[in-house]
Amino acid sequence: MSLNTCIKMKKIVKFKLNNEVITVEVFGDETLLTVIRTYLDKTGTKYGCGIGQCGACTVLINNEATRSCMILVEDVDNKEIITIEGMQLPNGELHPIQKAFVEIDALQCGFCTPGMILNAYGLLLKNPAPTREEVLIGMEENLCRCGSYNRIIDAILNAAKELNEKVKI
Repeated sequence: MSLNTCIKMKKIVKFKLNNEVITVEVFGDETLLTVIRTYLDKTGTKYGCGIGQCGACTVLINNEATRSCMILVEDVDNKEIITIEGMQLPNGELHPIQKAFVEIDALQCGFCTPGMILNAYGLLLKNPAPTREEVLIGMEENLCRCGSYNRIIDAILNAAKELNEKVKI
């Protein structure tokens, strides 16, 4: 048995997190979720199931909604990541999706909310004017233990409407 099989080697991984260039020294087999929460202290991204089923750990990687518990940190080298902490607008205001969740009261315990918001953001980046059915399909992999689904869908549709009015699509 060689020495390399007994000792885990650390790697340098560099990526952009919420518009800030981050360089971390990590073990390559660590998940992005672990690095975000433990190394970088961004605790808005939640650990739910650890097997990619609940969506609580959803972040955007290069504008694609991704389960951070299912991706190794070494796989995000040179990529751009957005967590819930990076959603606010440059002026400090809540993003329209966040505002819609608050206004519609689309949360109860709030545990799933960051993942829901990031998944909704990814959905609206691909489809700025979804139908209710398209939102249902786009959000079906995010679980809400409190059952706030109707309000979550309403919030996403309201946010889409507001974003489209601002952009004048």
